[in-house]
Amino acid sequence: MTDRSDPAGRDDAIPLALWLIALTALAPFPLAAVAYGWGAPEIARPALTVILTWSGVVLAFLGGVRWGMETVRPAPRAVRLLISVLSPVVAWVLLASRRQIPDGWIIGGCIFAFLVQWLFDHQAPDVPARYPKLSTALTAGACISLAVCLDQAMKTGHV
Repeated sequence: MTDRSDPAGRDDAIPLALWLIALTALAPFPLAAVAYGWGAPEIARPALTVILTWSGVVLAFLGGVRWGMETVRPAPRAVRLLISVLSPVVAWVLLASRRQIPDGWIIGGCIFAFLVQWLFDHQAPDVPARYPKLSTALTAGACISLAVCLDQAMKTGHV
């Protein structure tokens, strides 16, 4: 069965293996958010490092997938290639700025980077119909978890 909205007629069913990979990639987000939001202080600080670092990793992965989809085209579009690395670069710059910028701003910046990447993925032409669905699952899980961390950072004055 193919997705009628997909002009290339590609199958939009998401194989179980892809869902398992996506859910595995998603797991550190809520685990770290719970540890940061409700864990003891000696657990909370490293948990924030985990979720911010994992945000950079996942954003780099999402950008890399988009980069890969673009580079298989006969004539890759330079603007799309550039945009595919924008969110990962923003996430890594935020992470590297952690001691100079309050945690709340860094967490908010990661949420922003995920949303920009998600918008980019959802307006992208010529991608399998399953890709936006998978990126939505990852983005929702990441942003909800990061929002929990942002709430905690605001409560503790780390904004």
